[in-house]
Amino acid sequence: MTDTADIVIAGGAVIGSSIAWHLATHPGFRGRILVVEPDPTYQFSASALSAGSIRQQFSQPVNIAISLYGIDFLRGIGERLAVEGERPEIGLHEGGYLYLGTEETRPVFEANNVDQTRLGARIALLDPAALAARFPYLSTEDITIGSLGLAGEGWFDGYGLMQAFRKAARAAGVEYRKARVVSLLRKGERIEGVTLDSGEAITCGAFVNAAGASGARFLCEQAGCPVPVYAKKRSVFSFAAKGEFPAHPLVIDTSGVWWRPEGTGFITGYSPDEPEPIDFAHDFEVDWPLFEDVIWPALATRIPAFEAIRPGRAWAGHYDMNLLDHNAVVGRLGDLANAYLACGFSGHGLQQSPAVGRGLAELIVEGAYRSLDLGDLGFARLTANRPLLERNVI
Repeated sequence: MTDTADIVIAGGAVIGSSIAWHLATHPGFRGRILVVEPDPTYQFSASALSAGSIRQQFSQPVNIAISLYGIDFLRGIGERLAVEGERPEIGLHEGGYLYLGTEETRPVFEANNVDQTRLGARIALLDPAALAARFPYLSTEDITIGSLGLAGEGWFDGYGLMQAFRKAARAAGVEYRKARVVSLLRKGERIEGVTLDSGEAITCGAFVNAAGASGARFLCEQAGCPVPVYAKKRSVFSFAAKGEFPAHPLVIDTSGVWWRPEGTGFITGYSPDEPEPIDFAHDFEVDWPLFEDVIWPALATRIPAFEAIRPGRAWAGHYDMNLLDHNAVVGRLGDLANAYLACGFSGHGLQQSPAVGRGLAELIVEGAYRSLDLGDLGFARLTANRPLLERNVI
C-alpha cells in the first residue's frame, strides 16, 4: 500500500508539531502535511519530561535571538494557537534565571552580557551585596558575580505547549499518524519517500526529520547524512522546604546544580559532564544517588534552609544531545534538495520550538530564512567539524 503527502514530518512532539503548524498556516503553502509519530501519548518525549524553561542567557547570538522570539510567542500563545475560541494555557511564569559565578567566570558573564543586552535581553549583572539584598536566603560566600534575567525568562508547561501546537496544527488540516518512520528512499539528491513500521510506503515532496532522541540520528544515517546526536538521560527531582523564598528565580549554581520553584516546592537537577550516550531513549530509571551525593549537598551549601528539605517524586527523560557543540542542528539535511532537519536541541527544544518552526516553514516554502537567519545552526558545521560553542549550557 502506498500513500502520498506533500510533506512528511517524522516526529510529532513540540518541534515537529511547531513545524507542522507553521507550515500549515504559512500563506504560501498549499498541500498535505503528514506527521508520523510512534507514541501519540508523548509520555516519554522530551516535551513531556523537560523542566520547561526559557532563557535569553546564552552566549551565541542566534540562541539569544531565538529565545527572544520564543518568549514573545509564549506570551501571546492564547491568541496565536487558539482553536475555535479555546485559548491554550501554559502557565508561563517569568521568574528569571540567576547564574552564579566566581572571579574565574566573571569575564564570561561580562562578555555574554554585552551580546545579550545588545540584542534586547534584560539581563543584570549583580555583585554579592546586590545578590544578598535581593535574595537574603542565598549564601554568597564564594560568589563574586550573578547574572539575573529581569524579564523574558522563566518556566512554563512544556507538555501544554506541545499539545497546543499539535491541536492547532490538526485544526489547520495537518494529519497525524501513529507509526514510526523506519527507512527513507533516497534517489540522487532527493528523498522520494519513507517506509513506516507498518510496512506502508509514503511518497513525499519533502521530508522533515524531527524524530528527537529516539530516532533523529538513525534517520540521518538512512539519508546518508550522519549527525552526532545521541540520547542522554537527565533526572529531575522534586523537594519541599520550610521557609520563605520570595522572588526565587531558576538558579544555576557554580556546582552545576540547578533548581527552581514548582508549585509549593521546588524541582532540581544536575548534568554530569559526559554521561554515556545511548542510541535510543529507553532507560527512564531515576538516578537517585545523584540527588544524595551531588545535588542535596550543593543545595544546602547555597541555601542553608535547604539542608532540611523533604525529597519528593522524581522522573528521568532524555535530551537529544548534539555531541559536537550542544547546539541544535536545523535547516537542510546535508546535500539533499528536499529534506530538512531539526534535532540535537540538547535540552533547548521547548523554548526554541516557536522560532525553529517558523524558520523551517520559511525555508521550505520560500527557500530561505526570512524572519530570523538560523544559518549558524546548519548542518554544514558538522561536516566541517566547526563547533558553534555555547558557553551557557546547563
